[in-house]
Amino acid sequence: MEIARESIFVSALRSFCKVFFSIIGFFLALFLISFIYSLFSSPYNAEEKTSLTLLPDLNGKSELRPISSPAILQINIHGVIGEPEKLDTDVVQSILLDSQNNLLLKNRIKAILLHVNTPGGTVTDSDNIYRMLKEYKQKYNVPIFAYVDGMCASGGMYVTSAADKLYASPASVVGSVGVVFGPFFNVSDAMGRLGIQSKTITQGLDKDMMNPFRPWKPDEDAAIQAVMAFFYNRFVDIVTAAHPNLNKDKLISEYGAKIFDGPTAQRLGYIDVADADDQMALRDLMTEANIDPEKPYQIVTLETKKDWYSSLMGSGSSLFTGKLEHIINFGDQRSPAIRDQFSYLFEPGISHE
Repeated sequence: MEIARESIFVSALRSFCKVFFSIIGFFLALFLISFIYSLFSSPYNAEEKTSLTLLPDLNGKSELRPISSPAILQINIHGVIGEPEKLDTDVVQSILLDSQNNLLLKNRIKAILLHVNTPGGTVTDSDNIYRMLKEYKQKYNVPIFAYVDGMCASGGMYVTSAADKLYASPASVVGSVGVVFGPFFNVSDAMGRLGIQSKTITQGLDKDMMNPFRPWKPDEDAAIQAVMAFFYNRFVDIVTAAHPNLNKDKLISEYGAKIFDGPTAQRLGYIDVADADDQMALRDLMTEANIDPEKPYQIVTLETKKDWYSSLMGSGSSLFTGKLEHIINFGDQRSPAIRDQFSYLFEPGISHE
């Protein structure tokens, strides 16, 4: 009996075809899913972008109260300000917009509590969030208090300047009023010793300023310094306006971008109450908002919904982009969205000026 044997070439070809058509099928399915998704994702869709969570009241209870009862919105300022889909302008904007919808309709929100633990973040997002909070406070006539449970540094100080009162827990640190951009490295000497040359094609005076592959010109960073001076002066003005006990001259010449423990921060005027707890801040906020703790009230937080499709397509995976990205990391763990921007950010080891 003769046994038919398949050649290695035919076997390999068959395996290749299986893999090839499996990949084609995968991307075809992905295309169909994206097409169906787009049909139900009209830009005019008013669906809420956040989900509501009930938080414990002063008695530790978090059951649903009547929709006629007043509500307090807690906004968590946790992590780096400007981190996409976590704590950037769009996230806070969605929270504020949705705070007037569904169970929170008819101006049910009577106060906002910022729960803060952040080293700061980008200049743009810090300023946007600060201004949105100020506008919301004025439009709906609600008090805003902030409670620091960990860190309120740099951009955190900027954002909480929208608050009427700032509390801090016993183990919190506060301060770091300054601006940072960089760091920049120059490797032109090392490249020269290795016989490596680099050329960047540009149009426009100083378009390649701070290029690390050539010697820097005198005062090459002057334009950057001017922009940073503007951001810094605005930061100082906003913080000192929000904290009248914080001496502006001393902030610039003495305190600088240092951080302080709670009692010291209170003595210098950065915060209003040190050695506080969240119950104290909440109780005082309710008094300010004329909310009776003996009557029904609700404490809520709004968190952005996770969109699996957008996360998948926006992940930057080489599976979808067809590109492999090579990154040299010099110890900077910030995401590219944060790393390449002017920042109000506390980072030990980097000079904040």
